[in-house]
Amino acid sequence: MGSVKDLKILEAPTKEQHGRGRFVFSDRYSVFDWGEMPDRIEHKGAAIALLGAFFFEKLEEMGIPTHYLGLVEDDRANIISHIKNPVDSMEVKMLQVIKPEVKGDRYDYSKYGGEKGGFLIPLEVIYRNSLPPGSSVFKRLEAGEAKPEDLGLQEMPVPNQKLDSPMLDVSTKLEVTDRYITWDEARVISGLSQEEISDLKQLVITINEFITREFSQIGLINEDGKIEVGFDHQRRLMLVDVLGTLDECRFTYEGIPVSKEILRIFYRNTPWHLATEEAKAKDRQRWKEICREAPEPLPPRLKQLVSQIYCACTNEITKKEWFKNTPPIKEVMAEIKGYLKD
Repeated sequence: MGSVKDLKILEAPTKEQHGRGRFVFSDRYSVFDWGEMPDRIEHKGAAIALLGAFFFEKLEEMGIPTHYLGLVEDDRANIISHIKNPVDSMEVKMLQVIKPEVKGDRYDYSKYGGEKGGFLIPLEVIYRNSLPPGSSVFKRLEAGEAKPEDLGLQEMPVPNQKLDSPMLDVSTKLEVTDRYITWDEARVISGLSQEEISDLKQLVITINEFITREFSQIGLINEDGKIEVGFDHQRRLMLVDVLGTLDECRFTYEGIPVSKEILRIFYRNTPWHLATEEAKAKDRQRWKEICREAPEPLPPRLKQLVSQIYCACTNEITKKEWFKNTPPIKEVMAEIKGYLKD
């Protein structure tokens, strides 16, 4: 499936009906599109599965369709309230994944024009409530890949700028390296109508507001996050993958990251990250093959603190102590704050 979770196919999807599969969320993690990094974050997989299930169930109660079928315990899928112990597996409806064809240095999405439903939409939608220092927006603006007006901004933004209304960004999903695109290009390559694009944007706004409310109750600020969607066989938008977790969103506590952004910060100052940037500039398709460095392991205490962050957030958002003897998120962040300053 990918660098941080695996997929078990129970029933393959067809043009006529969805399939059925199981995500197995691992303790692996990935930053900067590298794939599997050298360490494992203990309990991360189960923490992500439980938190993702919580948000799927809440959103379905709000009338928003998702591909979620339940968490898997004793080889059976069930709702989170019936799960006894932390589990790392989630059962989901499966949609067709129609990969665009590579033609030279571009991708051909023409297949999507004739599809009616039952497929993954080849986009990731990103909402931004603010622009923390690590936001890709600054890099794109500095490189001239976008202008402030392209992003709905009146002028050049500054780090930690709070936005008056959420910025909705969109990128490709099925290319070797995701790239940001305009909403017009997103509509064209995915075969969506203008009305469907409007519905998609409104869906993301609704989800953003809900996630923001939930995390504000435990003192965290929802800075940004991503959503993935598909069409069911009636061509209705349906949430897929997972959302509302520390891998899909960027949260902060008193200005300190509460997500794998902590790991990005650590690696951003290493020779490996510089080498990845140089490799991407040379060849966006083969950059991993030509990268001259490999990532180094994490310091042991930092790895332990990041594990506690995942566990504490899941405990506090779901209001259940899945992970025993985990300090409250505020205590964990107090040490993280000192660690990052050092």
